[in-house]
Amino acid sequence: MGEVFSPATELLRDRFAGCLLGGAVGDALGAPVEFMSRDEILQQHGPAGIREYASAYGQLGAITDDTQMTLFTAEGLLRAWVRGNLRGICHTSSVIALAFQRWLSTQDVVHPLHKHCVDGWLVKERRLHARRAPGRTCVEALRSMEHSGTRASNQSKGCGGVMRVAPIGLFYARLTQMRSNYSVGDPYSTQEAFDLGCDAAAITHGHVTAQLASGAFAAVIMAVAMGAPLSAAIQDALQIVRERPGHEETSRAMEHAIHLAAQAPDDPRALAQLGEGWVAEEALAIAIYCALGAKDFRSCVELAVSHDGDSDSTGSMVGQILGASQGTRAIPASWLSGLELRDVIACVADDLVQFPDVDLNADDTTLATSLYLERYPGV
Repeated sequence: MGEVFSPATELLRDRFAGCLLGGAVGDALGAPVEFMSRDEILQQHGPAGIREYASAYGQLGAITDDTQMTLFTAEGLLRAWVRGNLRGICHTSSVIALAFQRWLSTQDVVHPLHKHCVDGWLVKERRLHARRAPGRTCVEALRSMEHSGTRASNQSKGCGGVMRVAPIGLFYARLTQMRSNYSVGDPYSTQEAFDLGCDAAAITHGHVTAQLASGAFAAVIMAVAMGAPLSAAIQDALQIVRERPGHEETSRAMEHAIHLAAQAPDDPRALAQLGEGWVAEEALAIAIYCALGAKDFRSCVELAVSHDGDSDSTGSMVGQILGASQGTRAIPASWLSGLELRDVIACVADDLVQFPDVDLNADDTTLATSLYLERYPGV
């Protein structure tokens, strides 16, 4: 929208773009091999696994429901912020739930809530109206939702909650930067990001492991986006997890990933010990292992997708971590150039940086503020 940012905010801006674009390229690289075994991937794509986009959903560089829902998480956060500023009160996870209902409408699923919530700019992006193997748990939980404050009644711990919460970490990174005397390891903001990550997952996933893994991932993203070393960010998130009831599966998976990354980094055989990523704690563990042991962005994401399991989700999560830590320059140019919806993803990342600078209560509304309210109506 034309603002001039400080050097610190410009760095954050690049990391936000790196996070969302990095997640999307990992998603797109993994999409063609999502339901293949590692042996099948190597047989089809060579001994190094898949290294460039292959056709999925009739095109190269196609994103899946992982990136779609990540974008709607970001939209929900921004609309919650607008609502809180204009009305003085807001239940953020309920507004995110309505954003997920907008995503559900793009999947040609009708729900009574859609009469009141299908508005704003993102849902009007026709390229998002595509079914990309959406998770059954997400669809069914949203289909059965009675109102926006409903938490899932299932006991699913699938990875559909954790793979979409990275924008929560980015959102709190920006809020923390705006606070006076902020520090990279601000425990208050990290706890906030963790808690909202848990709540956002609970919209569709009722198992405590799905929620705690999502909270941990949001906390890691927040910390690395602000410049914390990855190992410290993971240890801080692990400490929060250990303090929560029902943490055992999540903390054990994180500890296993940390140990393997130290003992046998960048090793497909070690990676296989962590599972296949279909459930939340396995997806988180795979992302942690790959990110800690990777030589660079490319090799990290290639490792994360060329395995037995949920290749697009694990590829997306690894791309989000490294993108938030290293920025857009780390992402291979060939992956960025062919990425579906690159323009929309970059726009959402930019909006996540700009929101604190938009004065919604100013007497003289600027063009930037008008555009922001049009994008993210606070209802």
